[in-house]
Amino acid sequence: MRRRQFLPLAGVAHAGAIEKRTMRSAILLFALIWPLGFGQSAASATEPSAETSSLDHILLWGRNIDQVTAILAVKLGFQVRPGRNPGGVANRYVRMSDGSYLELESITRPNPDMDPGMRADQAMLRGGVGSRTFGLRSSALDQVRILLQRDGLSPTAIFSASPMDPDGGGPSRPPRWRLFAFERPPLSSNLFFIDYASVDVTPARMADNEIARTHPNSARELSAVWLLSSNADADRKQFQRMGFTGGAPVRIPQISAQGYWVPAGLKRIFVLQPDGPGLAADALRKGGPQVLGISIGVADFDRAKRWVERGYEKDLARYQGSLGDSFLAPTQDDLGLLIEFHALPTITAPSASAKR
Repeated sequence: MRRRQFLPLAGVAHAGAIEKRTMRSAILLFALIWPLGFGQSAASATEPSAETSSLDHILLWGRNIDQVTAILAVKLGFQVRPGRNPGGVANRYVRMSDGSYLELESITRPNPDMDPGMRADQAMLRGGVGSRTFGLRSSALDQVRILLQRDGLSPTAIFSASPMDPDGGGPSRPPRWRLFAFERPPLSSNLFFIDYASVDVTPARMADNEIARTHPNSARELSAVWLLSSNADADRKQFQRMGFTGGAPVRIPQISAQGYWVPAGLKRIFVLQPDGPGLAADALRKGGPQVLGISIGVADFDRAKRWVERGYEKDLARYQGSLGDSFLAPTQDDLGLLIEFHALPTITAPSASAKR
């Protein structure tokens, strides 16, 4: 069965099911009162976009699916899980324990069947490697879409997975995923909002989830995406228009870029522009606006660092980044994407005296 042919975005048709999370009481209250139209100011009308949304995944194109899998697994220490190969575009997944993930994609035959989102990515990548699209998960998808539409941001209709999706629960269950994108991209990189239906917990699914989310490099979460353009402030203002407020100025000297970080749930989105000659300026000149990098939180920082150093046969500098103790993997040539690893906060058990 052909899939994804009706979608406006690359890759999302195979987005994996994620455990249902508990929604905050404020969001539940919003979902109840919003349809009643209680007087909302123009400023507060977009707040649910930020309140109910978090960073979900990126789409990463490789030269071929086995090569990108080998780079992620052998050089970087991730576990890569199988996907499918509909219409000549194969995908695989790097799933994190918090539900976020990377979706790897590659063309497997001449003249593949591609949806408009795939074609747009490929037009920007010009057959190369890298990422141009990322997704935010929203637990209030319908409400967020209406609010963004009211704000003039031109979201598409909501698209759903096929009832016969082989990875779904069958025609009697809700669609495995639902999403909307934008008729006119509001950012320098492509953005979509997505949500997933809950699935029946079976022993096989539990085993698959446990296996898929355990990584040799101790990765636990996709913590941030780095969006690169020639005008970081324009992207920041567009996020603000969508309800993603807060954040602060940021500079990443390792790539000679500066801009802002924008909160998305408990995650971050960095909107960056070059601040002089260096890696960011080179990437923008060669590839235009893009998802330049991602940040990955790891439980064992030294283990992750040594794994990547061995994979690339070079010592890597340790630095204090905006997310804490960090190092940057030299993946730009391999993946068209930078990967920053950072140490997750250590949670210590309370002492005996504290318990008393």
